[in-house]
Amino acid sequence: MTIHLERDLLLLKRRLLEASTLAEQAIRRAIAALANKDTDLARSVIAGDDEIDAREIEVEEEAIRVLAIHQPVATDLRFIAACLKINNDLERIGDLAAKVAKRVLDLYATPTDDPPIPNKLMELSELVINHLRRALDAFARGDVALAREVRMDDDPIDGIHRELFFLMREQMKQSPKLVEPASSILSISSSLERIADHVTNIAEDVIYMVGGEIVRHPGNPPRGASSTGG
Repeated sequence: MTIHLERDLLLLKRRLLEASTLAEQAIRRAIAALANKDTDLARSVIAGDDEIDAREIEVEEEAIRVLAIHQPVATDLRFIAACLKINNDLERIGDLAAKVAKRVLDLYATPTDDPPIPNKLMELSELVINHLRRALDAFARGDVALAREVRMDDDPIDGIHRELFFLMREQMKQSPKLVEPASSILSISSSLERIADHVTNIAEDVIYMVGGEIVRHPGNPPRGASSTGG
């Protein structure tokens, strides 16, 4: 690897990590807005999605520039390919964080709105945030073992999402007044579950980036797919 290529790859990695920080902060702030009934914070998450979109474009342009100038092969080429894929997943995570924030605004549309937030939803939120944090750590460190753990840890998230789906369905049946808040809660749960899908994609890309192993197979859902209620 030439000194110039090494420098440009480090720059690309740094820019992608900066984008990942923005995406992680967006989902953390969206969940904080939900927990604290903070509509101002929710609006700031929605407004901040433009910056995440802009960062996605910057990272993509940088990756294409490195490809054009250096024409890398082997490990370096895999790294750039993984960065492009992870970059796309981060942008989608930012979109989903904004969607969560919009549902928070729906839940607390007036000062008198005080819908019950299921404990399972907050549990799901914590799992998804931890899931994302670990995947990003795996990328930063090139840690295949951690990436494999993240990839295998998606089932509990899917399980809680299914529980919330059936819980909200029952609430809708019991009272017409609960239909709108239950729909918003279900939408938040679905967005969180979809974020977890993108996190799994990131973990798979880390495995490919480091060792060249493609772990996705026809039995896996496509990138960004969701399960029950998604």
